[in-house]
Amino acid sequence: MSEAEFFGEDPGRTPAAPSEPGGLLDVLNVAAVVLDADGRIVLWSPQAKQLFGYTADEALGQYAGPLLVHEQHLELVIKLFDQVMGGGGSWAGVFPFRHKDGSMRLAEFRNMRLEDERRDIFALGLATDQATLRGVERDLALSTRLVSQSPVGLAVMDRELRCVTVNPALERINGLSADEHAGRPARDVLPFLDAEAAESAMREVLATGNPILDRFVVGRSATDSEEEQAWSVSNYRLDAPNGKVLGVATSVVDVTERHRATTEAAQARRRLALVADASLRIGTTLDLGQTARELAEVSVPELADVAAVDVLDSILNSRSTAEPGNGPTLFRALAVSPSCPTEAVRAADRPGDLATYDADRAVTECVTSGRPVLVSHTDSDDLLRIARSSDAAELLARAGLHSYLAVPLIARGEVLGALDLKRTQNPLPFDEDDVVLAGELAARAAVCIDNARWYQRARDTALTLQRSLLPHKPPHQPGLEVAHRYQPAQAASEVGGDWYDVIPLSGTKTALVVGDVMGSGLSAAATMGQLRTATRTLADLDLDPASVLRHLDHITESLEQDIATCVYAVYDPHRAQCRISNAGHLPPVLLHPGRAPRLLDLPAGSPLGVGGVTFSTTTVPLEPGDQLILYTDGLVETRDQAIDERLDALLALLAEPQRSLEETCDGLLFALRHPDNHDDVALLIARARSCSASGTEAASGAEAAP
Repeated sequence: MSEAEFFGEDPGRTPAAPSEPGGLLDVLNVAAVVLDADGRIVLWSPQAKQLFGYTADEALGQYAGPLLVHEQHLELVIKLFDQVMGGGGSWAGVFPFRHKDGSMRLAEFRNMRLEDERRDIFALGLATDQATLRGVERDLALSTRLVSQSPVGLAVMDRELRCVTVNPALERINGLSADEHAGRPARDVLPFLDAEAAESAMREVLATGNPILDRFVVGRSATDSEEEQAWSVSNYRLDAPNGKVLGVATSVVDVTERHRATTEAAQARRRLALVADASLRIGTTLDLGQTARELAEVSVPELADVAAVDVLDSILNSRSTAEPGNGPTLFRALAVSPSCPTEAVRAADRPGDLATYDADRAVTECVTSGRPVLVSHTDSDDLLRIARSSDAAELLARAGLHSYLAVPLIARGEVLGALDLKRTQNPLPFDEDDVVLAGELAARAAVCIDNARWYQRARDTALTLQRSLLPHKPPHQPGLEVAHRYQPAQAASEVGGDWYDVIPLSGTKTALVVGDVMGSGLSAAATMGQLRTATRTLADLDLDPASVLRHLDHITESLEQDIATCVYAVYDPHRAQCRISNAGHLPPVLLHPGRAPRLLDLPAGSPLGVGGVTFSTTTVPLEPGDQLILYTDGLVETRDQAIDERLDALLALLAEPQRSLEETCDGLLFALRHPDNHDDVALLIARARSCSASGTEAASGAEAAP
């Protein structure tokens, strides 16, 4: 095949203009010599001058034998010449010749007989330097072997980007033989490449001569469409020795293993980052629901498309976990988090709901066995094992659920529930690495969930104790209408020690008490109960408010150095006055109908438990219709506002048109309390009424649950 044919040029086409010389013949520098029947030189090419050293003038007309052959070889040469001229065929081989400078050299000869129109006979001799020829042959053989045995896929394209040839490595990559490649465009030869980008790169290389090296490509080959593979693709221009552009060569190196190793390393880094992120994001509070939401949110989208956290209802109710094989298991859903809107969310249990799963369900198997349940590729039967019902299974099928993983939440040797993971968008199935990662997240979160569970249990215990120590229904007192509220902290680590009380005294007098034990938890609640009991006992003695606080101060000193604040007031409806003493507490608010509410200017006093402090009593008029508002600091104190601003806000709310006492309590709590308040609050509002008012009218205020 000629060079033109090799690179896709039509040999039968008449060129528009003579093409430039070039190619292999130029490299070999083939000399042509024509001899007549007598052996005289009649034609002598310029290449003959370069090879033999004689000019045309020096060679023409000379006998070739004596001129070019050593005497010892002359007889053999004449014999071979006669053989060719006599029609014995052509002759080829390596033969020594004598150069003009007298040196002996070797040349590769090809001799054949020529016959013209007059039937005259001539001999054509073609010769090239043997060393040059052997070098070309060696290079060609080496190139051929390198190309054919190279693990790198190689393709040669002509200037029209049609395939000229490919090596066996590229045949294997594409699943086509070299003959099937021939003449096809580049986009067919390299189907795993982006056709537009690949051809654009090749044309750029053709135009500029600058190679484009090591272009990274990921795709699937014709021989392995299941596994993703990676290649390094390079393009470089092919030029003839004289600079003529022949085409483009493309090399394709399979770097799949390197790509996989890099991908696995990147995945490992992402997994470590996810674990580190989980350490920061999970367990920021001791709220059980918030901790579960944090676990679900961390899990998507890096690990799953939908994550759900369910705990055993028995755990929340302080019962032991179910043993394997004990039938259906009752779960309480705590959190569901999707990476994007999907019908799979509708198939999950809503947070707060209770759901029963039979023993053959995947999540039940997970918690009863204490081991992960992995379903790498789900089918219709698997969906029925995963979903709570057939309707939920249908929703999962429509959502495209194809892989499922459940890992148990285990803390301190006890199974608390399960982390439920589903993939609908991510095309990769869950694998063993995912099981390990999910297990790591679940283990970290389970401890936080268990801590939140025990905290909630302790908090509920303290809250129950505290509520049991507060008055459930203050008795009806003549000349007084009362409303009250107690609200525990919403975001604190434990309950507080706030309390209120309404104590009937001798005659028609009533003691009104609001206090706050410093600290929180069971200790504060227990101290509050002791102080409330002591206050009721002292109140029965009909002591002056300052005397009551002085005795309480002495009692508080003995209560393991606890400190409390308190306001103690005694209302006498016959005298229409209230006698008040303060122990380091926020001042009450006095509200006269038609007038602006004001903070009572009372001696602040010192908190109970300081010891050796003198308390004073202040008398305040309290006419029918007047209101006295007692409260603890949890109503007005915040971390980001000054106490004066908050007290002004309290007064502004009380200045609004009068409502019932119950509505006033609710309005104050709604306006001044926030979901993240870190303190509990006790609120007591008393409105003076005429002693002649009917009992039904006096007791018109509805009771609020403590």
